[in-house]
Amino acid sequence: MRVTARRARESDLRTLAGLYRSLEDEMRALHAMWPVADGLDEPVIESLREALEDPDTVLLIGEIDGYPFGFLLARVERLLAQADGELVGAIRLIYVDREAREVALGEEMREMALRIMRERGISKFDAHVLPGHRLAKNFFEAGGFAARSIIMHHDDERE
Repeated sequence: MRVTARRARESDLRTLAGLYRSLEDEMRALHAMWPVADGLDEPVIESLREALEDPDTVLLIGEIDGYPFGFLLARVERLLAQADGELVGAIRLIYVDREAREVALGEEMREMALRIMRERGISKFDAHVLPGHRLAKNFFEAGGFAARSIIMHHDDERE
């Protein structure tokens, strides 16, 4: 079995959109706000196209024996003004199909994204994880990440 990651291409857009919808379903089950606060703008295919064209976005496809089973989207973001222009690489989305988990596909994509951003001189990295998503938390902790912020939310409409 050959596990690889590569940069996504225009021809991958439909595949990426399908993988994104699977991620969206999984995240919605953890928190109803995810699709409207943490996911991609609709139409998703256009958001993915913009990500492909954005030099500050890393969009990867994870493959097993040449077949796509996952994706990763990371963005280069600027820290506050007092950080003197320092950048942070933020992994915003990562997904691996359930049937392809535990074969290091996520790790392959994570490490490739970090390599790409390090080539730009970035040395600080964030990963966005929902509270209660223990597997994602463990995945990033195994890669050397540690929590630095938690977003609390209240919705008056849900009282």
